[in-house]
Amino acid sequence: MMEIKHHGAVTGVTGSCHELVFDNNASVLIDCGMFQGAENGGTESSNLQLDFPINKVKALFVTHCHIDHVGRIPSLIAAGFDGPIYASKATTKLLPLVLEDALKIGETRNKKLIAQFLQFIEARLQPLDYQQWYDIDAVKGFRCRYKPAGHILGSAYIEFSYNNEIILFSGDLGAPYAPLLPAPKAPWRADRLVIESTYGDKVHENRRNRRRQLEAIIRHCLEDAGTVLIPAFSIGRTQELLYELEDIIHRQKGTDWSTINVIVDSPLAAKFTAHYRQLSDLWDAEAKSRKGRGRHPLAFDQLTTIDSHRQHQKLVNYLKSSGQPAIVIAASGMCAGGRIVNYLKALLSDPRTDVLFVGYQAKGTPGSDIQRYGPIGGYVYLDDEKIDIKAGVHTLSGYSAHADQKDLVNFVKRMRHKPKEIRIVHGDPEAKQTLKVKLKAICPAANIIIP
Repeated sequence: MMEIKHHGAVTGVTGSCHELVFDNNASVLIDCGMFQGAENGGTESSNLQLDFPINKVKALFVTHCHIDHVGRIPSLIAAGFDGPIYASKATTKLLPLVLEDALKIGETRNKKLIAQFLQFIEARLQPLDYQQWYDIDAVKGFRCRYKPAGHILGSAYIEFSYNNEIILFSGDLGAPYAPLLPAPKAPWRADRLVIESTYGDKVHENRRNRRRQLEAIIRHCLEDAGTVLIPAFSIGRTQELLYELEDIIHRQKGTDWSTINVIVDSPLAAKFTAHYRQLSDLWDAEAKSRKGRGRHPLAFDQLTTIDSHRQHQKLVNYLKSSGQPAIVIAASGMCAGGRIVNYLKALLSDPRTDVLFVGYQAKGTPGSDIQRYGPIGGYVYLDDEKIDIKAGVHTLSGYSAHADQKDLVNFVKRMRHKPKEIRIVHGDPEAKQTLKVKLKAICPAANIIIP
């Protein structure tokens, strides 16, 4: 019987890294993500370090390329790992971009070193099609199958087969009615399940309501001549927001909405958006239909992309002095770094500004502090500078790319052959405990573990 070890996403939602250990002492990793915020000590070194031996690790399987699932891959390589890296075809295209950006921010700007690392990674990437079983040479009798998870482009949950047992790792599951991507479909069978629980204690607003709220905030921006700042991950959330904003603006033809600028200030997000456009065969039916009618949901007229740092700084200063209505989408999604920090430092104290959170904010991140203290007129520290919060602070949980409690329960409920063991990871303690109760109700015979 395979042993499951957890090297991350146990005390919180980041640092996803799990190990399957076989009876011959060989093992494989599922994800190797970076910790964020206060999790795992909350320092740059603790966020990136590996605290487990890798001498028996024969392969790495990547569920998707968010940094909390892939950010420790450079540390894994530095520790001596040189095995294959399996991922969906779309993820193999996006992963080098994510790792290049991570290296520039956290490790080095030496172009030669980065190029050597990326060459090493690309030589080991093994792109896999969805829905197809693959034999894994590293371990005799071991097979895997990737299935769409609906979280971001290329995301997958993974089924592993060994000794007539199916072990399933959910990765991050998407919400059923999220823009652009098809919803994940439950598998027929899982004997053991490792499932995320980010929103295990919450139910998202429906899509119509969240779009209505998004539209209302933009309307407020137009009336106040202020800026809406949206911290968002460069991959997934940014593209979903562009898709929704294009539709809102499209429905307001002939009004002053045509004057509002939608700005993506992230070179990385621009590259990902280009990949989303190129891989439109992975879109859902609604998105394909819009494209078929001649609309461009990820490349519309009001959309502006900022590339250079000089352009970025110029725009920050312009918005601060002019109060020009604009919607700015910038990374990082938890305000822990990236270009969004400069916007917040310049505009968070301006009451004309609105900050809109559309994703999970890990404890200890600036995003979490703004979310918590902003509504009571508090303050936040950004780059060791105290910034008063006078902007409006809004949270739309419905735009999360994560499944909510109902979706997670349904994912298990719709399995014909239910798991005998369920391990709940990737969530805060309250979310895990709440989800455990819900899953116990539909799988009373299962051993449900919170590692």
